[in-house]
Amino acid sequence: MIRKAATLGLALALMAGPMFANEGDVPKGIPHLDHVFVIMMENHAYGQIVGNPNAPFTNKYAKSANAANNYFAVAHPSLTNYLEVVGGSNFGVLTDNSPDWHNSACTTNLASGLVATDVPASPNVCPIWGTGTDAATPAFDFTNETTPPSINEVTNIDGILSIPAAKNTSGKTIGDQLADFGKSWKSYQESLPPTGPDGVNNSDGFYSNVTPFLTPLPAETQSLINLYAVKHNPFVYFRSVQEGMNPENSLKNVAGFEGSHGLFSDLASGHVPDFSFIAPNQCNDQHGRGNAGPACDFDPSTLGTQVGLNPALIYIGDLTIKTLVKAIHDSPAWKDGRSAIVVLWDENDYSATPNVNQVLTIVDTNYGEKGVQSSQFYTHFSLLKSIEGGLGLPCLNHACDASVKVMSDLFAGDHHHDRDDDHDHDGN
Repeated sequence: MIRKAATLGLALALMAGPMFANEGDVPKGIPHLDHVFVIMMENHAYGQIVGNPNAPFTNKYAKSANAANNYFAVAHPSLTNYLEVVGGSNFGVLTDNSPDWHNSACTTNLASGLVATDVPASPNVCPIWGTGTDAATPAFDFTNETTPPSINEVTNIDGILSIPAAKNTSGKTIGDQLADFGKSWKSYQESLPPTGPDGVNNSDGFYSNVTPFLTPLPAETQSLINLYAVKHNPFVYFRSVQEGMNPENSLKNVAGFEGSHGLFSDLASGHVPDFSFIAPNQCNDQHGRGNAGPACDFDPSTLGTQVGLNPALIYIGDLTIKTLVKAIHDSPAWKDGRSAIVVLWDENDYSATPNVNQVLTIVDTNYGEKGVQSSQFYTHFSLLKSIEGGLGLPCLNHACDASVKVMSDLFAGDHHHDRDDDHDHDGN
């Protein structure tokens, strides 16, 4: 869609990176934001976190900041939700499979119309690009995250809403949009190996599937602990990032937590991008691993309640959120302009119907109202639409759906900050 450019800068951005089929207007109702920090946690439902005594910081934070108490993940499994948060679509991918790295000959799921699933098994994910048709989201899923006979189906969203497959889905993310509009982004991934993200599907922070420990540690009996997981780094599934055709939108946008240009270094210096996507490793994001010790063990059972959870896994994740929030609050970037932190969980994992896909989402701003407890119905698409509005970007894919509301009550500012002309700040 061609829109009238408000400034020369926007016009140049449009020339450099034209909009694809399914982009709309800049969403209204969100104050201009200078920085957005999204912290993505894993695999726990709203009722498993809220009121959990092993998550004291998270529960206090949800009350002192703003909380979405009627917010739903979209589908299953994890990767699908990550794609929906940053791209407004599943892009035909309903699986946690790794990317088919740098394969320029494969056909995308968007182009073929075929849906990548866990059951039946699908090949690795063809680098996403172009336009096409994504996968429908039924109210109930019988093919992903099911473990018969205990779990025969899982619920998408609230078990009522379903979303038909969308034609003209654009194979891009908010990262592509930011680069097109001359803005910046980074995906900060804990335990990323020093060699960087290219071709890496799993890593313990040093060793990986690309550089396994074979000869260096001949007596080692411990198998690789998959702390970094590519399925939690959605941007690298896109051809634009894998190939780096735009140097501002490439694998160089992916960094670890430690080291120069890592998350903590960037926060300490105040040199952070407009949009930061922050993914703790699989022991710190409450996902768990089966070979990393008791504190990181998977939950013994997932009933949609606090029964059957590994208390240490919840506690370590709570400490991780506390550490990350403090580091952001202490950053010079938090004191510069208007910024927001969003903490959310990707899905209610391996939890059988009738449990719904409700997750906790916390919005913390350095301006405006605090303590807002929202009962408005929101989804991952609402979050993307809200962030795009705050950063002056067009809505993308399902974030453009008329039924998707912006989270204006949670990102609310004072009367000055709520003016519509804030969306034209810096020409956006």
